[in-house]
Amino acid sequence: GFLHYTVTDCEFNPSKLNDIEYTQSYYYNKLEIVRFSSSVGKFVGYTEFGIKNAESWNNGQEVITRRGEKERVCFHSVGVDVEAALTKS
Repeated sequence: GFLHYTVTDCEFNPSKLNDIEYTQSYYYNKLEIVRFSSSVGKFVGYTEFGIKNAESWNNGQEVITRRGEKERVCFHSVGVDVEAALTKS
């Protein structure tokens, strides 16, 4: 069978919480085909299929939606994670 999955990640430095990067990667058969990165601000394709999808998504509503995910997902989650880490140390 074939395996398709998505990985969403917020990477940050605890001393600089404003320097957060949101990424969402799409995989098919363990191969990354497309990635959205907030530092790039658009989808990037890594395979022929991924490049076609990235071009389509960058010209549509998907890219606008992903650009807002950094604030919606990362800023909230990072605040919770940092607070939890500080109370345990």
